[in-house]
Amino acid sequence: MYQPLEITRVHIPDVRQLQAISMDTFTEAFSADNSAENMRQYLDKAFSIEKLQSEIQDPNTRFYFALNDKKVIGYLKINFGTSQTVPQDEKAVEIERIYLSSAFYGKNIGQQLIAKAIEIARQADAPFIWLGVWEHNPRAIRFYSKNGFVAFDEHLFMLGEEAQRDLLMKRLL
Repeated sequence: MYQPLEITRVHIPDVRQLQAISMDTFTEAFSADNSAENMRQYLDKAFSIEKLQSEIQDPNTRFYFALNDKKVIGYLKINFGTSQTVPQDEKAVEIERIYLSSAFYGKNIGQQLIAKAIEIARQADAPFIWLGVWEHNPRAIRFYSKNGFVAFDEHLFMLGEEAQRDLLMKRLL
């Protein structure tokens, strides 16, 4: 039985933990479907200590850890305003990342993280919350659809040297 989930805000002293959970969960989720070289390029660029520190310090970006029994098992990253990865409504909120250690899939933790993101978006009086999801990730697409998100556009996501198509999905608030 798992302890109740604790969701806490990430701060600069947490950057190494953030880097570790980011690299571990991204690798678990996507390494089987992508080349080692593209994965390495992406991980080095997206999860460098310098980049993560800069993002933590960005007033329009927030990270939250998912903790189980005081252990980091996943995280949430949300963006506001000009920090959205694809320009949307200035008042919209983007869920850029929800990642969990695979041992915790199917344990209602992703549900709690998405609920936290929706709560934050509502507090910010956002008209909608949105995200991008890889077209070849049917599990995530089903999860977001179940939570009221609908596809409205697409964009390219660069994983190393490979351009991949992401569906953009949103939920009105």
